[in-house]
Amino acid sequence: MWARLTVTVGGSGLGLRASRECLLRVTTVGCAGKRQQDRRDFSAEAALKKTPLFDFHRNHGGKMVEFAGWSMPVQYKDSHIASHMHTREHCSIFDVSHMLQTKIHGKDRVKFMESLVVADITELKDNQGTLSLFTNENGGIIDDLIVTKTDQGYLYVVSNAGCADKDSAHMKARLAEYKDDGFDVDLEFIDEALIALQGPTMAQVLQTGLKGDLSKLTFMTSTLVTVFGIPDCRVTRCGYTGEDGVE
Repeated sequence: MWARLTVTVGGSGLGLRASRECLLRVTTVGCAGKRQQDRRDFSAEAALKKTPLFDFHRNHGGKMVEFAGWSMPVQYKDSHIASHMHTREHCSIFDVSHMLQTKIHGKDRVKFMESLVVADITELKDNQGTLSLFTNENGGIIDDLIVTKTDQGYLYVVSNAGCADKDSAHMKARLAEYKDDGFDVDLEFIDEALIALQGPTMAQVLQTGLKGDLSKLTFMTSTLVTVFGIPDCRVTRCGYTGEDGVE
């Protein structure tokens, strides 16, 4: 560690010389300790999972921190207030690729999902989603999530990164029970980028790169569409900042 020394100079000057030697020794140890700490910090960061936008965050001055095992930006060069106001007045991109994305397949997928959450999945229309809760056997809340009933033959579920381990374990445990009882259901955990665009000008910005009429995509509905040249992107209108937004 660094040490601050107060030096009193005596008539012979020996006190100053001795103190300088001590300061040099302390400084040398401090530099070595800092390098060791830097190596530990680098190793810790290297062990964290990274989203596809990790390099983008770093290149644009993102302050990266650990969150739920991921390296995520907590702030850019602007203040939190400036970022907040930009989202409220215009729109902002949020990297939410760390969230758990799950597809549920099989003819008994709706029955399976309804055994895990408090939502009426059966009554959802194709490509309609709902906010719901994973609950345990006693009705206690495990996590919140959004589940979409797609017209591609699967349910699409997005839940929180901080609860990813217990969410996946909960679904796997119930899956084993359902399979033992002969039900047709399977889980697919997908590793794909997930980006949210939130704010009042979201539609204006996104429409320029969207093949399809965004005005027809109402709140909590979803569609597969080409976005800025990338085909088969699922776009769900589910703003969660208090403004219009999509994931």
